[in-house]
Amino acid sequence: MPKETAGVTKHGSSLWKDARHRMAQNKFAMASLGVIALMILFCFVFAWFCKDPNKVNLVNKFAPFSGEHWFGTDALGRDLFARILYGGQVSILVGLIATAVSVAIGIVYGAVSGFAGGRIDAVMMRVVDTLLAIPFLVLVIVLQATLSTFSGDATNWIVESWGWDKEFTGRLTNVVPLFFALGLLGWLTLSRIVRAQVLSIKEREFVEAAVALGYSKARILFRHVVPNVLGPTIVYSTLTVPGFIMYEAILSFLGLGVESPNSSWGVLIKEGANFLETEVQLLLLPGLFFSLTLFSLNFLGDGLRDALDVKASKD
Repeated sequence: MPKETAGVTKHGSSLWKDARHRMAQNKFAMASLGVIALMILFCFVFAWFCKDPNKVNLVNKFAPFSGEHWFGTDALGRDLFARILYGGQVSILVGLIATAVSVAIGIVYGAVSGFAGGRIDAVMMRVVDTLLAIPFLVLVIVLQATLSTFSGDATNWIVESWGWDKEFTGRLTNVVPLFFALGLLGWLTLSRIVRAQVLSIKEREFVEAAVALGYSKARILFRHVVPNVLGPTIVYSTLTVPGFIMYEAILSFLGLGVESPNSSWGVLIKEGANFLETEVQLLLLPGLFFSLTLFSLNFLGDGLRDALDVKASKD
């Protein structure tokens, strides 16, 4: 029955409905969502109508802003605007794919650990503690180098089996190891968050009722427990994406990430730093796109965290 307060009928609402309402009222979060949507639109749609980002024209190097080259050209005469948009594809995909991989592993690992409890939980958490004790970038570099040894064989197999263009396939297999190296090692903190949530949720009445009805442990875990930890997981995921983009930029800046002829915002920032005194736009423009995306993702994550705050939903 709906509740009546001061002559106004207030219908029941769910956590997700309340969260959507609070999210819509958060101007910073909604503006950030708009910026992210524009970045995706430019990088993944508008980029197809731009010039070839890898076309070299040494006669036209360091060209100024113009109708032909909106952001000018770099040291090899390549269109900077096109390179920023195509570089954004790699940087954004690194964040999204690495986050998807880490979230999938973190949810399963943390949920199983928390639900199993006992010795299984203790052993699984000691594995997490051991991996967390090793610097993250060191692990990523080692795993990426290991995965990269198979990129040549993978390129040949894809070209022979599926008939893909060899140059395109080579560029793809060049960046895929970085995607998975970050994702396969980025789940550690999330697994702890999920485990803590599961330890609390598995003591609730609806879980005890499911046990009494004879449901299997797998069904109880993945159909009744895991859906109740999605709120914190979504918030953590939005805050993880900018972290992975940042790690890619750091690795690329050090020459350990994305390799030529591929570009990313990290690669462009590295190239621009070499001409900081004479061609400052080569550093500032990629840095602007990079910073704007990171700030927007962080504001969006903060907005989701506030929107999914259970205490706020009770106010």
